[in-house]
Amino acid sequence: MTTQVKETLGGSPLPMVSVILPILNEEHYLRETVRSILSQDYRGQFEVVLAVGPSHDQTEAIADQLHSEDSRIIVVENPTGRTAAGLNLALTAAKGSIIVRVDGHAQIPSDYISIAVELLAKTGAVNVGGMMAAVGVTRFEKAVAGAMRSPLGVGASRFHTGGEAGEVDTVYLGVFKKVALVAIGGFDERFTRAQDWELNFRLRAEGGVVYFDPRLQVTYRPRPSIAKLAKQYFEYGRWRRVVSRRHKGTINYRYLAPPVALSGFVASLFLGLALNSIFIIPAAIYMIFVAGASIAIARSLIQYIYLLAVIPTMHFAWGAGFITSPKTLVPADE
Repeated sequence: MTTQVKETLGGSPLPMVSVILPILNEEHYLRETVRSILSQDYRGQFEVVLAVGPSHDQTEAIADQLHSEDSRIIVVENPTGRTAAGLNLALTAAKGSIIVRVDGHAQIPSDYISIAVELLAKTGAVNVGGMMAAVGVTRFEKAVAGAMRSPLGVGASRFHTGGEAGEVDTVYLGVFKKVALVAIGGFDERFTRAQDWELNFRLRAEGGVVYFDPRLQVTYRPRPSIAKLAKQYFEYGRWRRVVSRRHKGTINYRYLAPPVALSGFVASLFLGLALNSIFIIPAAIYMIFVAGASIAIARSLIQYIYLLAVIPTMHFAWGAGFITSPKTLVPADE
């Protein structure tokens, strides 16, 4: 990485970078996350803006202590606690011309900002990003991480499974040119989930390029239980349906696969039990797929057993959220 030893990029001084984080109930992860940011090898100026919501743990106190320990850390209040609102508040407070989005329980490698700034300059993109590198700690989390990094679990999204660098529809989190974010009005605060996808759609609609590079890996900790995993993927499906309603033509087969799988599975079981056992064949085929995918992903017997529950939970929760997503979830534009 040539940027590591340069004070300039293309003959110009390195731009100031603002790392923005929406923070809520992150007492267990916040220090480690901020430590990974402050450990960057980036030679230009950078700051860390924490938009802290009304947490039920020690997050606010930890954020204030981090600010007192390092003047590069700025704390702003996010009264609603909502992610998009926090991102916009942090964006308003940010002084840098480059905006790096990080979550409160994520970690970035030491060359993350250096690579991203160089990519923005070389590609002309308005947003560059990479992989949601899921890493589990418990046995259950490791099974979820395996499913999240496999096309058999989440489809062929490059930000989950990797791939060649190039233009894409969306990336995980992202590193942005601030001027591009401001020009489109920042994050849509009506979105509880899928803010990144919706934002990247608007960036691309204005002629901007969103660029993926697998070197930009963000360590992500999966949900620790089936119940929390199901809730997460239900919300993913629910809000992805909202994006598809607001921006026509943004749905492809990957997003339709979970609701189709859920509908087909339920119909197969119902018809098989009510009419004829032959109708159970589609449901049986899906379960064979789950068993085969679990074998392909698992690194141990216990992981295999967990994956038998994890994979259908991810598919069916996402599909249920997509199918039941109400049209009133996000009000129409005035």
